[in-house]
Amino acid sequence: MAEKKTPPASGMAEALRAFGLLSGVGIYFVIFLGIFIFLGKCADDFLGTGRVCTIAGIVLGFPAAIYSLYRQLKYYKLV
Repeated sequence: MAEKKTPPASGMAEALRAFGLLSGVGIYFVIFLGIFIFLGKCADDFLGTGRVCTIAGIVLGFPAAIYSLYRQLKYYKLV
């Protein structure tokens, strides 16, 4: 049987694919920061440390979000 050839992707299709992928950047940051801030708040309530663990959650949430975003972009070969 003859193999079906897929037509090459047009510039518009590639642009829409990249836009769809990159529009999730804000969602990644909100999700990761939300999780880390929530865990920091729970640790603050449990340990009674004021806002120390919440700030630590914010400081640890940013690199986690950036790393996860980098892995996703690398998977789709955009980086």
